[in-house]
Amino acid sequence: MASRLPAPRRRRQLLDVALVVFGESGYHDASMDSVAEAAGVTKPVLYQHFGSKRKLYLELLDDVGTRLLDEVTNATKAAIHPREQVEAGFGAYFRFVADHTNGFRLLFGGGFHADAEFAVVAERVEEAMAETIAELIDVDIAAEHRRVLAHGVVGLAEGTSRYWVSQGLQLDPDRLAGQVAELAWAGLRGVRPDA
Repeated sequence: MASRLPAPRRRRQLLDVALVVFGESGYHDASMDSVAEAAGVTKPVLYQHFGSKRKLYLELLDDVGTRLLDEVTNATKAAIHPREQVEAGFGAYFRFVADHTNGFRLLFGGGFHADAEFAVVAERVEEAMAETIAELIDVDIAAEHRRVLAHGVVGLAEGTSRYWVSQGLQLDPDRLAGQVAELAWAGLRGVRPDA
């Protein structure tokens, strides 16, 4: 059994272990027994922190989404010039996918889109990411036009990552970021101000 940890550290540990268990087995095949066993705790301890498998999974999705969004936001804020922001954002996204493939797979793998509650978490992450990107698009266009373009940029990162993960490709995330940023930057530079 695991030693007694303060509640916040235990919760973090359980989320980290659950990410591996759900990432390897999927939502339906993973069990609370398997999460508890992998974490070295009893099932009652796991249920003290998460009342059900569904609650654990929802919190796990939210946690992964928040971490991805934070990494992309921090990377774009640290960059000075618009072109650097584009590459920094893609770099943070792709490094996250490389380092947290199970998390990306859970959040955007598509296997749970039939479950509206799970899909809402992924949509909330996509929307928040698009809002962050929309603020960086420096063209004299309407807010809705800016949001549509921002969702396109999010789609580039997500679609590229889905292909990368599903094919099991061995890619350098920074090199990939440079390639996709070049595509996005060329497209964004071609956007004309609204009439």
